[in-house]
Amino acid sequence: MSDAPEAPQIYLITPSEFELSSYPDRLAACLDSTEIACVRLALGTNDDARIAKAADALREVTHARDVALVIDSHILMVERLGLDGVHLTDGARSVGKVRKDLGEDAIVGSYCANSRHDGMTAGELGADYVSFGPVGETSLGDGRQAELQLFEWWSLMIEVPVVAEGALNADLIRKLAPHTDFFGIGDEIWGADDPVSALADFRSAMV
Repeated sequence: MSDAPEAPQIYLITPSEFELSSYPDRLAACLDSTEIACVRLALGTNDDARIAKAADALREVTHARDVALVIDSHILMVERLGLDGVHLTDGARSVGKVRKDLGEDAIVGSYCANSRHDGMTAGELGADYVSFGPVGETSLGDGRQAELQLFEWWSLMIEVPVVAEGALNADLIRKLAPHTDFFGIGDEIWGADDPVSALADFRSAMV
């Protein structure tokens, strides 16, 4: 019996913009290449029709492989589109209400930037996981980063699963792997010529 921590799981995040004619096949190739815990539909649009078409296409891909599909922020679309849950981006503010609205079976995740307090509150209100980031340097956002120490503390003190995401690279993955449950990987692989190969490189850094 080994006391070594289990390797983190992969949580894939879609690009904010993608072609429906090609992206589902690229996603399917990644899902077939290695075990994926969850996929997050993270389109950067509020066009209901576009989101619905994308969700329908990705749901076929993910559910055929028994992989959960959650959506960024659009709470009212979860049940309508047959999705598994929602990824909230407002810290702990709406977790309690969304948990009540969607019920106990839905996945409710909460992005809490680098706020330990928001993460703890989200967990207490019923979040299935808490996401911190960005963990790497990026020009996006306000410059705050989720540091290694946050994940070290969380893994020791809190039972709610934690996701590390944002500007990941192999070095960061190696450092964070003992202290996180999931890596949220998105643009890091979708911008590569071969997302499957890029994902394999990240996977090898996790163990």
